[in-house]
Parts: sequence; C-alpha cells; structure tokens
Amino acid sequence: MNLKSGLLALAVSTALLSPLALADKAPIVGLITKTNTNPFFVKMREGAQQRADETGVELRTFSGRFDGDNESQVQAIENLIAAGAKGILIAPSDPVAVVPAIDRARAAGLLVIALDTPLSPADAADATFATDNYKAGVLIGQWAAQTLGDQAADARIAMLNLNSSMITVDVARNQGFMEGFGIDVNDPNRIGDEKDPRIAGQDVTSGAEEGGRRAMENLLQRDPSINVVYTINEPAAAGAYEALRAVGREKEVLIVSVDGGCPGVENVRDSVIGATSMQFPLQMASMGVDAVLEFAKTGQKPQASEGLDFVNTGVELITDQPQEGLDSKNSAEGLELCWG
Repeated sequence: MNLKSGLLALAVSTALLSPLALADKAPIVGLITKTNTNPFFVKMREGAQQRADETGVELRTFSGRFDGDNESQVQAIENLIAAGAKGILIAPSDPVAVVPAIDRARAAGLLVIALDTPLSPADAADATFATDNYKAGVLIGQWAAQTLGDQAADARIAMLNLNSSMITVDVARNQGFMEGFGIDVNDPNRIGDEKDPRIAGQDVTSGAEEGGRRAMENLLQRDPSINVVYTINEPAAAGAYEALRAVGREKEVLIVSVDGGCPGVENVRDSVIGATSMQFPLQMASMGVDAVLEFAKTGQKPQASEGLDFVNTGVELITDQPQEGLDSKNSAEGLELCWG
C-alpha cells in the first residue's frame, strides 16, 4: 500500500467513526421493570421488545430482584447512562428514592419515561405512560355497588392494598374504588382515613397471592361477615379467594380487582373474580419505545393526555355480569385483549 492509498484508507475509517456516522447506529433504549417474574412486567418487556424489533431500536432490559429493589434499578440507570442510551423506560420500585439517579440520566441528555407508576414528584420524569388507575378503581367500585343493589348500603368491605408505602398506584386504585362504590373519600392522597362504617378493614398483600390469602384471613377473623373484597391486583384476588374458599364463603363474596392479565380474566370467566379493570402494559411499553425513538430523531418529548398529567394508555372493565350504564367487555372478549 502506497502513502496516498494508506491516507485514503485512514480517512475513510475515520469518517466511519465520525459523529455523523455514529448517529446512524441504532439508538439504545433501556427498560427497567420492578421484577422479571410478575406477568405484568413480563408482558411489558414483550411489548418493548416487539416494538424495538420493528423499529430497529436496541433494547436493553433490567429489573429489580424483587418489588421494592431500588438499588438494582439505580445501577441499571447508571449502566444506561454509561452506554449512551437515548432513553429510559422505568416502572419505579421506589418512586422517591430513584429520583436522584433519574436526575443524573436527564442531565446526561436521556429521555426518561415512567411506566405504570409515576415518580414522586411526577415531573422528575419527562413523561409518564400509565393506566388511569383512579378510573380503574372507580369502574370496579361502581360495578360492585350496582351488582349489590340495595344491599350496597349494608356492605361489609375488605380493602386489600399493596403495601404501607402509599405509592401513587396503590392510593389511586383504592380511592377510586371508594368513590365508585359511593364512599366519601376524605384525603384522596391517603389510604385508610375514611369513616364509612361499611369498611370492615384494610390490609396489605405485596401484590402477591400469598399476601392476598394472608390479608383475607386476617380480615375475616376481624369480621366474618365481609361480602365485598377490593384487591390491588389479580394475584392478591386469587389469594383472597382461596382464603374465602377455605371457610366456605367463596360464593357469597364479590371480589373485584385491577390488572386484566390473562390469568385474571380466566378467573373472571371462572367466577373467582367478579370484575376487573384491564390495563395494557404491552401498549404502554410499545408507546414508550416510539417516544424515545421520536426524541432521538427530533428532540420532541411526549405530551400528556388532555386533562391529565400523564399519557393515558387505556382501561377496560371486564366482567361476565354487565351492569346498566357501565361499559364493559365479557371474559371471552377480555381473553382476546388481555394485556395487549
């Protein structure tokens, strides 16, 4: 190789490494979920991967070792900053503790979108893509009240929540149910301060079947006449049902929930759950990938849905006992839609 051709080759190789050439590389998008075992977050990961494959985005996925594992989520954020990612989609385990790491990511130029659970404060993220969890609660509360009819005035209600941290999702679903059922909400940002005598008690489940069973057992010991059970999600609902079945009361109690996962919809079909509010994690994550790609191309950030401070990804009431004036889909339709 002579000097002229050598210099030409060097110039070509240098051009390939120039910012213009590097700009053509697939943008990196990070997805950080609370766990990699909860079916909700498994579906979220599927949605993100499907959309990444369709658009040519490089998706890198991370998760906590358990729900509440902030340390693993912070480390994932640091890894994505170091990798030069364009954006992060995160379902935060601790919406407060993760904010300093989120601040560092945004300062480094990354778009940060909270999925499902808003950060605290919510504007610590560039946007939030989520179910309207308050509406989800309202829908199942309205359904339960209408299903009971006149008996709603004397209901005995068990409230099976997530945990004691009062994160936004937990509070919104709980308070939405209260409003839908016709219970006066005291402070809409707090769980457990209502004075309505129909509330038999509140307990926590960690969003798990075993937690739901244990919480239901505790509340039944306190009040064996419970006839309505609100649950934070469908695994907790399944646990509550097992506790009721153990004392022979599973056919006497209405159970309502939120999620709309395929196992949960099957439980609606099988009369384990009376009604559930379906959310759409696959769409949530897919929309998130699109938003990061748009940001990488144009610098444009997503805008909240009209009248809300987040991007609403939809909610549907699923029940095989429809009530007048409440839009709903039956379990057969729900099984075609579940977590799409």
